[in-house]
Amino acid sequence: MLSVDDISLYYGAAQALRGVSLEARLGEVTCVLGRNGVGKSSLMRAIVGHRPIAGGKVELDGRDISRLRPYDRARQGIAYVPQGREVFPLLTVRENLETGYAPLKRKDRHVPPEVFDIFPVLKSMLHRRGGDLSGGQQQQLAIGRALTTRPRLLVLDEPTEGIQPSIIKDIGRAISYLRHRGDMAIVLVEQYFEFARELADRFILLERGEVVMSGGRKELEGDDVRDRMAI
Repeated sequence: MLSVDDISLYYGAAQALRGVSLEARLGEVTCVLGRNGVGKSSLMRAIVGHRPIAGGKVELDGRDISRLRPYDRARQGIAYVPQGREVFPLLTVRENLETGYAPLKRKDRHVPPEVFDIFPVLKSMLHRRGGDLSGGQQQQLAIGRALTTRPRLLVLDEPTEGIQPSIIKDIGRAISYLRHRGDMAIVLVEQYFEFARELADRFILLERGEVVMSGGRKELEGDDVRDRMAI
């Protein structure tokens, strides 16, 4: 579904990614793990088109999308929930969700009912401003906005960061539900190891912009990945 092949990325003279490869398949969660500053968010920005890559390629369903702009990738079915959520603080919850209409055809411009099934709190807060929500509620809103675009690839950059434990459980259940639905690939950046281990079907571990470990769920059962994240 998604194939990232040997990509490199720079910020000026500083190299953030060095030959990184990753795959994400429908009905699976691929986790990107690592400590702060190792290139996880840079990899997400490369996937969704927010940062140009200097080498390698990004493919979606076998098509090279490396040079497509972010809005064209959104039209191809890629949705992004960035680190920090980035909801519109002065727009209502309803209006924030409706910003997800941008890549959709006119006939599809409505909020899917499953958004409110997954995050019922959003339905009760449709007329509240995004900036008045708690951090956990804003995270649910950001994911709901992404789901409004009907993505085939959902990219989540640290959705548990700064979130209370009860909301983390809600987000975990939502990701599990979307995975089991089987028509979406999910790429999840995460530092909370136990959360990642519970959800991941496959993973890569980054250090200094390079993949130093990768594998499936079985490799996450040991302590090797946890130990490297703690170094």
